[in-house]
Amino acid sequence: MLLSQLDRKRKLKFLDLALHLASVDGLPTALETRLLHMMLAEVGEDIYKEYHFSLSDNLDETLAFFESDSITIRGIVYLNLLRLMLLDDFYNTLEHDLLEEVRERFLIDQQKKERLMRLIYAEKDLKSRAMRIVES
Repeated sequence: MLLSQLDRKRKLKFLDLALHLASVDGLPTALETRLLHMMLAEVGEDIYKEYHFSLSDNLDETLAFFESDSITIRGIVYLNLLRLMLLDDFYNTLEHDLLEEVRERFLIDQQKKERLMRLIYAEKDLKSRAMRIVES
């Protein structure tokens, strides 16, 4: 969501950060992998053709890359990390801890986090309602 607003370098750094988050508790689940591929498709065909999912050596460096960006860029990155975790039914403590570290380092307050979470749950509810309608 909104990943097309990022420039090429930020898209690549975001994908690295997303892979770190999906892998923090071991190998990404099937749903996390599917969501990562959807995010990869969203960032654009040029990146899709060249990107291979592999973790960078330094998570701290990847986080530091975004710390000086605008609140808009940090918000887009954080929103999509939240989506990755909240759309998966297996949200665990390690993921929560890493998301909290990202939130704090990106200077995103608790109120904004909660508003973003409500957006993601609304998206999830909309998909669920759409499925019920097409199945009836």
